[in-house]
Amino acid sequence: MNIAVLGTGSVGQTLSGKLLELGHKVVMGTRNVAEAQSRNTKDGYGNPGIGEWIKSNPGVKLATFADAISFGQYIINATQGGKSIAALKAGNPGDLDGKIIIDIANPLDFSKGMPPVLIPELCNTTSLGEEIQKAFPQSYVVKTLNTMWCGLMVNPAMIGGGDHNNFLCGNNSEAKIEVRKLLFQFGWKEENLVDLGDITAARGSEMILPIWLRVMSVKHNGAFNFKVIS
Repeated sequence: MNIAVLGTGSVGQTLSGKLLELGHKVVMGTRNVAEAQSRNTKDGYGNPGIGEWIKSNPGVKLATFADAISFGQYIINATQGGKSIAALKAGNPGDLDGKIIIDIANPLDFSKGMPPVLIPELCNTTSLGEEIQKAFPQSYVVKTLNTMWCGLMVNPAMIGGGDHNNFLCGNNSEAKIEVRKLLFQFGWKEENLVDLGDITAARGSEMILPIWLRVMSVKHNGAFNFKVIS
């Protein structure tokens, strides 16, 4: 399958590498290809700059947001939440119509340092997932994988034998079925996927991030997740 991954940070890199390993064709979308290729400095967590990463992963193509969106049958939004809608709007008119947008981003505001807060305009009475669906009503937005570290997104068995939860929500049931198929390829088990309902449920899953960030700051490690027990 042709999959576009928008965003070139560690999340985009992790998703792109796994998708390539699974046999999908992957194009990573960025605002400026030449500028992205020049980024070789590691980030604060030791992850390589996209320029260095792409050299080590030649099977993944780097392209503009517009070209990536045009290429992808599925679109994975791994951009910074505050910039996600602008990145998606960089596509050509109609290119997102009828496509599934897998939204794994969170509306985090880092302007006052760490830990970030949620962007006020994208929480409580709305969410990033909802605003993407409003902006692209002919697309099918499914929110998922946004409540964990990217290493667990593609390898849930890393901890607890994979016995922990991943949430998803969206307005279209068939789109959620298709996204589940991709999650199964990553190693997620049916019994660990929790469908929260329509896209308004993204308000809740995005609000998990403040507590997730606090736990990470205590553990100094992102390899943990939440499990619902009833």
